[in-house]
Amino acid sequence: MISLADIYNVLAAVIPLYVTMFLAYASVKWWKVFTPEQCSGINRFVATFAIPLLSFEFISRINPFKLNLHFIAADSLSKVLVLLVLFSLANLSPWGSLDWSITLFSLTTLPNTIVVGIPLIKSMYGADQEGLMVQMVVLQSVIWYTLLLFLFEYRAARSLVMEGAGGSERTDAEEGDEVVHVIVARPSLEREQQRVQQMGSKVAPDSGDKRLEEEEEECGSKELHMFVWKCACCVSSDGLCEKSVKVCSTEEDRRRAEDEQKEISGVGFMLIMKMVLLKLVTNPNSYASLLGLTWALVSGRWGIKKPKILENSVTMLSNAGLGMAMFSLGLFMALQPRIIACGNKQAVVGMVMRFAVGPAVMALASLAVSIRGTVLKVAIVQAALPQGIVPFVFAREYNLHPEVLSTALIFGMMVSLPVTILYYVLLGL
Repeated sequence: MISLADIYNVLAAVIPLYVTMFLAYASVKWWKVFTPEQCSGINRFVATFAIPLLSFEFISRINPFKLNLHFIAADSLSKVLVLLVLFSLANLSPWGSLDWSITLFSLTTLPNTIVVGIPLIKSMYGADQEGLMVQMVVLQSVIWYTLLLFLFEYRAARSLVMEGAGGSERTDAEEGDEVVHVIVARPSLEREQQRVQQMGSKVAPDSGDKRLEEEEEECGSKELHMFVWKCACCVSSDGLCEKSVKVCSTEEDRRRAEDEQKEISGVGFMLIMKMVLLKLVTNPNSYASLLGLTWALVSGRWGIKKPKILENSVTMLSNAGLGMAMFSLGLFMALQPRIIACGNKQAVVGMVMRFAVGPAVMALASLAVSIRGTVLKVAIVQAALPQGIVPFVFAREYNLHPEVLSTALIFGMMVSLPVTILYYVLLGL
């Protein structure tokens, strides 16, 4: 049975985080202590130093050889289930889309574990359960944030491929080269010649216009598939080589063109992977997570402790990291024109996904892998934590529903305390 003393201990651990956030909000909104430029500098410090060092500090303390595999399996299963459902809806439902699949995945499965989750779970269920939150931090940083970044990069690359007028599909074949696939229904030879002449190049048939006329008669009302290679090696102003236009109207040529498109898709996938790797190597959180995990492996295997100089240097900044992260969040809230930036309907959907669907899926996944007792309670409560900060940073960078994520982040921080305490009380009955 949950006592009033237990609830007070939880409030005593969590309310200081909200006090820090409120002071930051008031310092900008009402007291005008910081300018937007100064807020940007503070946010930059938090993103570059405070949060990465805080992540390193927590991750380096775990023993990777004593992980709770059931808890990890439940967390992974819940996220995979959500992904499968969202992507199935995106492919089968008329209102589903990749964009909303990415956003709803963030809202449902990626809570604010390191800033709010660790102190909250520690105060609710004791220091013994803090290790579960640290394990989740490792998984989120190394696996799930990487997957989220890949989805954002894939979406951005796909947008480049699909952009263009008249049903064009574009993809980078090589650095500086571009392939444009144009499908024209019921072709007209004269109209096609005019189209190519306007592009500053010419159709490159084997036997002149007579061959084109024969192919047009053969195809009848079939579609005309035209591929234009726009290459960097060309010296013309429009970048089109003399033989850069290829008209495919026969079945054989069409199949050949489809094979070429498959090769192009493979090249496009490699470009996406290169962009993802570039993002990861420039993200300080990636370094912090990998270094922390490496040190945890070394320490767990041979029992080596961090040198005192390194320990004190990291601890000094990591201790400030939690407060600075909450302060930065308060500054962000103060700079927004309104708390509910996405509208009431989307805000309600976001809150339902965050505080109802997420815990429900986590509960099902935990029961499926035979988690019971305190670990089950921890799994459900952590799934009801407010929205994580990193998914919002990605959403703002890639301009994918940033107003939805900002509302979930701000409004979620305001209501998360009573919601998590409610879960805590109900699970303790």
